[in-house]
Amino acid sequence: MAFALDEALKRYPGAKTYKSGDSERLNREIIRLMRSGRKTATCAVPEEFADDPGSYPEVGRIDIALDWNGAPAMATRTLSLEEISFSQMDETRIPAQGEFEDLEDWRNGYRAYYQRQGSFDPDMIFIYERFEVVEDFAAEESR
Repeated sequence: MAFALDEALKRYPGAKTYKSGDSERLNREIIRLMRSGRKTATCAVPEEFADDPGSYPEVGRIDIALDWNGAPAMATRTLSLEEISFSQMDETRIPAQGEFEDLEDWRNGYRAYYQRQGSFDPDMIFIYERFEVVEDFAAEESR
């Protein structure tokens, strides 16, 4: 039986929820990378939080990552936040994001992602977030 969202939110009061990716396949891949420890950073644009400003990441806050179906996958804690433009992104920030081979791969991936959303701009500003996995709810399911 899957770990319930209301249980996760009770366990982590004040947590916000988020769903990574714009497809089930991408969401699964990101969760897999987070579980393996390869993904410890991500990028988002501030506009993604316009409808719910309270969901903007906060250093120290624990949030709940959801799978594509809205079930809690894991709890993550934000360690740091940095604003950086698309053109300022550099090789040192790429490995922690897990899914990219190098800076060119990152640029191609994020350009394609935001073009699918209809919002790509080469001057766009990103929130570069470093995080740690606090709890993997898949472990709860195996108990």
